Amino acid sequence: MSITIEDIAGEVIGRAGDTKRFLIAIAGPPGAGKSTMADNLAEALRAKGETAEVLPMDGFHMDNAILIERGLLARKGIPETFDVRGFLDIIRAVRPADQEVLIPVFDRSREIAIASARVVSPEHRFIIVEGNYLLFSQGKWAELEDIFDYSVMLAPPIEVLEERLWARWRGYKLSEEEASAKVYGNDLPNGRLILGNRRRADVTFETA
Repeated sequence: MSITIEDIAGEVIGRAGDTKRFLIAIAGPPGAGKSTMADNLAEALRAKGETAEVLPMDGFHMDNAILIERGLLARKGIPETFDVRGFLDIIRAVRPADQEVLIPVFDRSREIAIASARVVSPEHRFIIVEGNYLLFSQGKWAELEDIFDYSVMLAPPIEVLEERLWARWRGYKLSEEEASAKVYGNDLPNGRLILGNRRRADVTFETA
């Protein structure tokens, strides 16, 4: 029998015991469904009487002006295009549940991160962190090892990712040429990098 969101909610509640802060990582390549799963898990936890908030890694995209200066705009989304130090600082601030922490949220329609767009309060017991590189084993991202209390890896087949990514970029009204550049020049290579350099997760989903 396959594991469900309800199963994961029950598992993390059991593992959390009476702790005041429990960090959950949902990692995976672009198009894997991380944000949807994070939102669904937060809803499932709230339905069980818990407090939960989602912390998206995408809020730490470098601004396009910096990426243009560095010649990286076309590769936006690779590990080097995130403020990893800022992300680590926020995760470490969130960990003890002793203060309110304001976090940025990425607006994909405008391709910008909005500062202080969401609040993580000490009352939020479960923090669901979602992003590409949470279980990435290379570079400064490796400093996230052992910081999460529970981890989920979404690793659907490349052909599923390809279909979802095409739908994503067409949904933003990109031309076929622009969408193709996003999918084949950036997102799928990133996906292969993530899947090939991941740490072990508590749960891994390898189907759509």
